[in-house]
Amino acid sequence: MKLIVGNKNYSSWSLRGWLAVKQSGLHFDELTVPLYGEDWEAMKRKQGEFQPSGGKVPVLWDGDTVIWDSLAILEYCADRVGRDRFWPKDDAARGMARSMVAEMHSGYLPLRRALPMNMRRRFQTPAIDEEVRGNIVRILTLWAEARARFGKGGPFLFGTFCAADIFYAPVVSRFITYSIQVPGFADAYMQALMEHEWLQAWIKAAEEEDWTIAQWETQPPVK
Repeated sequence: MKLIVGNKNYSSWSLRGWLAVKQSGLHFDELTVPLYGEDWEAMKRKQGEFQPSGGKVPVLWDGDTVIWDSLAILEYCADRVGRDRFWPKDDAARGMARSMVAEMHSGYLPLRRALPMNMRRRFQTPAIDEEVRGNIVRILTLWAEARARFGKGGPFLFGTFCAADIFYAPVVSRFITYSIQVPGFADAYMQALMEHEWLQAWIKAAEEEDWTIAQWETQPPVK
């Protein structure tokens, strides 16, 4: 298999796809293409690596099979190796985890726009409007419920590392980057997730990149 990802510093969806393939345990080769740079435009013009994704990342190639959405990549890998590797076994826990992943996949646009992922930077807490604040409160509420109901078996949302942690990992990164104040249980979860060996490997690679996207390198307005 081959996985194409964008800059590790900025590409939140690439992080999700990469973690999903790592969780599968399957061997894959990796190609990083810097977003919005000359290589990115050249790759999209070439199209061979991206078809039929329309120039989006991440893209997973497995023989003649092409999967170009992070959730689709996760589900494809789950089909390959077994769903229990990705989802809690308990029906109630699995139902909540699936709902949380779906909500993350389709929602929280105000948060994404206001606080773009930047693994290398640390900013002061910016001015946050009501929509972004509502996204943050919603996420923390879901984390609290998952931890309280299903988190007894370990430090992650549902105890052991699963699809929910994969999909909320970029949010954890954003909260750290923008110094978002969170309650103690959330801080403990965020620390556990960021200390996971795969996140550490991703962070190290992000720090070693020399690509920058200027609009995501400026301190947002502070209150």
